[in-house]
Amino acid sequence: MLYYNPNMSRRIKLFIAISTDGFIATKDGDISFLNQVELEGEDYGYAAFMDTVDTILMGRKTYEKVLSFGHDFSNVDKQIYVITRNEELKNHKNIQFHSHLLQLVNEELNKSGKDIFCDGGAEIIQQLLNAGLVSEMTLSIIPVLLGDGIRLFDNGLTPHNLTFIDSKSFTSGLVQVKYTLSRF
Repeated sequence: MLYYNPNMSRRIKLFIAISTDGFIATKDGDISFLNQVELEGEDYGYAAFMDTVDTILMGRKTYEKVLSFGHDFSNVDKQIYVITRNEELKNHKNIQFHSHLLQLVNEELNKSGKDIFCDGGAEIIQQLLNAGLVSEMTLSIIPVLLGDGIRLFDNGLTPHNLTFIDSKSFTSGLVQVKYTLSRF
């Protein structure tokens, strides 16, 4: 099994929004609850965070959700890896499709470069956490209770110690908490 080695030059980081009760989406994948904290000119540190990474990992459902918002990945100056079971998807420009997450991550962590951003989904994040590969996590907690949906942290998660780095609160009600992670 792979584990994060603090001596590696690259780290895997999470920067993700959740409901106050720990969901990243409703059961059907709806994330419209995020809209309630949208403020013009406020990105909650996302642009500064993106300056620290040169690689993005995401699951196929997350990729398709972002595409459904009209986002065009062709202008992104990052290497993007989409984790999917569908081996027939065609790689293009800066987007590559992979089915072996941990093998890919092991290769990427041993390359030089900036850090790696895992943009979701929950299955990908849980695999990385269980493998001990996530070194930093920024949670943006949205002031809403969804009651049900897709949990960020599901049953079967390997225990981790969290070390507090920083927290911020915003006028929208969003609270952002940043931690480093280590295995028990």
